Amino acid sequence: MFKLAAVTPEKVVFEQDVVSIIAPGAIGYLGVLTDHAPLITPLLPGRLQVKDADGKEAQYFVAGGFLEVSKNLATILADAIEKPQEIDIVRAQSAEKRARERLEHRVDPAIDAARAEAALKRAIWRQTIARERQ
Repeated sequence: MFKLAAVTPEKVVFEQDVVSIIAPGAIGYLGVLTDHAPLITPLLPGRLQVKDADGKEAQYFVAGGFLEVSKNLATILADAIEKPQEIDIVRAQSAEKRARERLEHRVDPAIDAARAEAALKRAIWRQTIARERQ
């Protein structure tokens, strides 16, 4: 096992011993087990899977950030980390609609297309993870 700490600007989401994690790294999903080689990688919006000492798996939405692994300590510094039951699906649907509308008007110089695309990805992932708990 190794220690996992998940932190957002607002709070420590959790700190616990885990058997494994699967996180949305910048070049694809990556798994971390005990004695993993040192690593620092950006995280993209997506699903964070955590398996605890009892073998119980938990799913979270992670909005992006960084993962650092060193000496059996993994730290996730993220913009947001949410349990499926904490996700406001109506809010995520509204965010998706706004992002799609902005992207439809991307020729407008006032529209930041990269920001709208990032918002769209976050909204879609939030909805996906929230719906899986139903």
